[in-house]
Amino acid sequence: MAVPEPSLGAADLARIDAQLAATDRLLERNYPGDDGSRQPVHTVYVPADRFTPSLAADWGAQALSMAEAHGGLVRLGHLLGQERALAAAVASRVEAKLTAEPIEDLRLDFEDGYGDRGDDAEDAAAVAAASAVAAAVAAGSAPPFIGIRFKCFEAPTRARGVRTLDLFVSGLAAAGELPEGLTLTLPKVTTVAQVEAMEYAVSRLEEVHSLPAGRLRFEVQVETPQLILGPDGTSPVAQLAHAVPGRISALHYGTYDYSASLQISAEYQSMEHPVADFAKEVMQLAVAGTGIRLSDGSTNIIPVGDNVENAWQLHGRLVRRSLERGYYQGWDLHPAQLPSRFAATYAFYRQGLPAAAARLRNYVEQTEGGVMDEPATARALAAFVLRGVQCGAVGAEEVLALAGVGLPELTVLAHPRLTTTAK
Repeated sequence: MAVPEPSLGAADLARIDAQLAATDRLLERNYPGDDGSRQPVHTVYVPADRFTPSLAADWGAQALSMAEAHGGLVRLGHLLGQERALAAAVASRVEAKLTAEPIEDLRLDFEDGYGDRGDDAEDAAAVAAASAVAAAVAAGSAPPFIGIRFKCFEAPTRARGVRTLDLFVSGLAAAGELPEGLTLTLPKVTTVAQVEAMEYAVSRLEEVHSLPAGRLRFEVQVETPQLILGPDGTSPVAQLAHAVPGRISALHYGTYDYSASLQISAEYQSMEHPVADFAKEVMQLAVAGTGIRLSDGSTNIIPVGDNVENAWQLHGRLVRRSLERGYYQGWDLHPAQLPSRFAATYAFYRQGLPAAAARLRNYVEQTEGGVMDEPATARALAAFVLRGVQCGAVGAEEVLALAGVGLPELTVLAHPRLTTTAK
């Protein structure tokens, strides 16, 4: 059968292109997708003046000691519901992790964890923090991601927050090249205007210190209801990515400030309370496709004293719950939470690897299987496996054996837009 001549000509297509030019620009600028780089599985918060270059190693040693005192990492796996073979495989990897890289992302806290100690003390602490971070980076003892949380941009603390940010970044710049994983955290955001003010502050710091435009990205903490639902009935959090495109690296949920703002009594404040789930679902929708990452909050039930095993079980369950809901990062507050963080995280990826790898192999080799996966699902499968490799839960050699793809091909499958953009 002959192919009929098209009814729409070049002029028609040109008109459609013109109509959609703004849409094309929006999608390209504001929805670049994930960049494929490593995302830490957690963020650890410590008061700024307690940081030393050995802090990460100290936390790892304490975490291993705590696990050993309570029957070892295999027993911890059993406490978290892992069957014998899985618990053994996870335990060996967690031990290696706590020895080599116990903290993936560290935040020196000048906000709630530091308080108001007066300007002279905080000035000195900000300068000292920059010096200590630079020393740790130079010595190779710093976590791969590191930075500060300064005070919020509400009127009472704004000047102090800006000054601490300035002193810290300026101190790092004076010491040499900024750490590759430098991360800055803006807390207690209530309006888009505060994020725009933060964008101005870091832009000026880039100018002053001759840094490339966009070098200083920052996280936004979502811990006020005003950011989820604004006074006009819209969701300010959904506007953030588009108010300052490319500047925000992540949104972090603040469990306790947010819950308290909604009058949830202390006993019921939790990462799994319905108000938390609603806020996090809005956050997830708000940043889908933008490349902005998500982090869940923390649990303040700490594995110490007579409550170690119950607290580990709670923490492990909450970590797993977050992972299943697409929140691949969370906060840890104490060395004793590191064993349950990594044990639960590694079990999540190792349990899911065989099925994900088999489906990925079927997709790549165009082999019929019990599930017919579309390209979007294949991307999700590859991204899941890639996250497992990046955090140390599984090895690249395991992926090659099970899925038949190496790390470069896995990365392309997970983030095909990266290769398209590179061309």
